[in-house]
Amino acid sequence: METRNPRRWWILIVLCLSTLVLVVDSMALTVAVPSMTADLGASAQDTQWILDSYILVFAGLLLTSGSLGDRFGRRRVMLTGLLLFGAASLAGTFAAGPAEVIAVRVAMGVGGALIMPSTLSILITVFDEGERPKAMAAWGSVSMLGLVGSPVLGGVLIDRFSWHSIFLINVPVVVLAVVAALTLMPESKGPWTKPDPLGAVLSATGMTALVWWIIEIPQHGAFAARSVPALAVAVVALVGFVVRENTTDSPMVPLVLFKNRDFSGGSLSLALVQIGNGGLLLVLTQYLQFVLGYSPLKAGLAFVPLAVAALIGNGAGAGLAARVGNRPLVVAGMLVMASAFALLTTVGADGGFTVPAVALGLLGLGAGVAMPAAVGALMGTIPEERAGVGSALNDTIQQAGTALGIAILGSLLTSGYAAKMPAGAPAEAKHSLAGALAAAHGDPGAVRAAREAFTSAMGTTFTLGTAGLLAAALLATVVMRGGKKPAAPAPEPELAA
Repeated sequence: METRNPRRWWILIVLCLSTLVLVVDSMALTVAVPSMTADLGASAQDTQWILDSYILVFAGLLLTSGSLGDRFGRRRVMLTGLLLFGAASLAGTFAAGPAEVIAVRVAMGVGGALIMPSTLSILITVFDEGERPKAMAAWGSVSMLGLVGSPVLGGVLIDRFSWHSIFLINVPVVVLAVVAALTLMPESKGPWTKPDPLGAVLSATGMTALVWWIIEIPQHGAFAARSVPALAVAVVALVGFVVRENTTDSPMVPLVLFKNRDFSGGSLSLALVQIGNGGLLLVLTQYLQFVLGYSPLKAGLAFVPLAVAALIGNGAGAGLAARVGNRPLVVAGMLVMASAFALLTTVGADGGFTVPAVALGLLGLGAGVAMPAAVGALMGTIPEERAGVGSALNDTIQQAGTALGIAILGSLLTSGYAAKMPAGAPAEAKHSLAGALAAAHGDPGAVRAAREAFTSAMGTTFTLGTAGLLAAALLATVVMRGGKKPAAPAPEPELAA
């Protein structure tokens, strides 16, 4: 009988801290977007790039990062990512313009790409199938606690100091995670495989070009002279990547994993969920602050129903997964999330916070039930020797969905808002709601027209989010296996001192 790693629960603490820094940054930045936009004079497209620059770099480098972790050591790669993420966050406290913030976010995206695959790959190699659901539930719960605390903390910092402080809060978490990793976590690696530098270049180039093309659509059109080259690069690189990985003797990414129904169904369902969720927080943050007039602190507190409900759903889902299987939880959770998006389509310019609060609670509950079950189903199909690149493949699909969601839904919101604004409105008023409120100079009619245009476009955005979640639920029903997988001890991984 194989013995379990006696340090596994200490290792889980390190993994939770490493993930926490990414969650805290994401949520705190979301709350800071309106203040940052006003202070920097950023356009709507600048705001999209501040968010998307991180995600497209993150998504583009995940597969390479997972492969590096399997090859050179997962702890080593994770520590490198933490140090880069912390250094970039510190640099963000001195940023004075949109271009500087975007540069900082690119560097943070590289660091995040090195961190995330290592956390999941170490988790599945350290915990066997009997304890893995508990470990993943604990890992997910810490992320939910970050979701609860970081918007509130971000709001407090913005109220007391400035939006620059949201970068500073990452630094102590990074320091704690690095110290814990060095003292508690042993190194682990997969078996040596031949490098695949061409696959790495093709995957990073293809994902970056694809998201770049989508972000440019609102300003220049999908097939304008400026947009077509990015689309062409994306198609050629991604097709080349698939061909390369299916023909080389030592592929960087084992695309054969997609032949497993749980992996393909879970991954693609999560991608659709992330497309639906991609623009949610960005849209709602602007609604709370620019339409309802909330302060950054109050806007941060408004997301507490989401995180608390997600904690509840996460705990309930962890207990039910062993009894009913992953597929019913994934489908049920996604249907609840779809109902939340449908409810948000009814929000108007004169509405209060009651409807958004209920919707956020439903969204958190559904996500807490569905997401860990979907991740658990697909992670259970990954062989331990390819844990790094397998988990990176899962992360890439989800982050690509997030990037596409922010790009598509953000573009739709911007275009819809401009179309709904009165024909005689100033140009700056048509670019963003923040610009319209500044140009109105307190004119009640102009303010009301801008807020109504925004909420109308917001309703269309959430309608598409609802459709995406319903499609995800249907996909999970058809593709994923419905049976429960019996728990069985996994072989103890070899850990280097």
